[in-house]
Amino acid sequence: MRGFLVILLVHVVIANPHSVPPPDLRIVDIDAILPHETSDIQRSQPLMARLQEANHFTNPPLVAPAVNGKFVLMDGSNRHVSLKALGFPHILVQVVAYESGTVELGIWKHIVADWDAASLRRGLESLPGVKITASQDERAIASLTLRDGSTFGIRAQVDSLHERNAALRTVVDAYHSSATLYRTTLTDSAQVWTLFPTGVALVTFPNYRPQDIIAAAMQRAYLPPGISRHIIHGRALNLRYPMQQLRADLPLQTKNRQLRDWLQAQFSRRSVRYYAEATYQFDE
Repeated sequence: MRGFLVILLVHVVIANPHSVPPPDLRIVDIDAILPHETSDIQRSQPLMARLQEANHFTNPPLVAPAVNGKFVLMDGSNRHVSLKALGFPHILVQVVAYESGTVELGIWKHIVADWDAASLRRGLESLPGVKITASQDERAIASLTLRDGSTFGIRAQVDSLHERNAALRTVVDAYHSSATLYRTTLTDSAQVWTLFPTGVALVTFPNYRPQDIIAAAMQRAYLPPGISRHIIHGRALNLRYPMQQLRADLPLQTKNRQLRDWLQAQFSRRSVRYYAEATYQFDE
């Protein structure tokens, strides 16, 4: 089984970078977090080992408020599932409402590499309930461009959100289990093949709306990992919050009071910086 690697190639334009509020950081019940996608076991297993030994929690998952005290997980499913497997009752998150004006919802494209195009197509054609169609098919759940320039779409015979997302999981599993998989936002296929010399296919998915993500979470009709892409203006990174305070056997109210005091100290010491410009990170 090959790895699932991530290439961050993102260009973001912020209309008014000075209007971004400070991050809303909270410690919440870990069972109150509702994922909208399946976790990637290839990434969560090594992450679990790192979190078990970690002294600090660095990058809080992003969540949107839902109903009845629940939260929809936008980004950070592997951190969530790892902490849950380790027995953490609570998790530190950044809460951002979709309607806040600081959330951009897009998609990742998949680059299928280190495999051959003929095996990829045969694997997709053998899937039950899936049909290969013209690439411009508006009802396709995914479209593929091969290195030789040929294109085709994938349509699934589905009647519900559960069936549609289940079919999409099956499609992604068909190449995830045999190839190296990269995520990208590139649209120029020539640039893709230059940057990824072992790439054989570029997979594109339809756009999603916030209500699609919320419905997937509330109905447990999970998307495959690595398709939805949330850009948060004002995202909190590299917190280095003491893991022992997150692990502590204390009431949630007490933990949030400790978090508030810690945040106030960080701002007082001028340890918090806000960068409005788009960046490339080379430390992933």
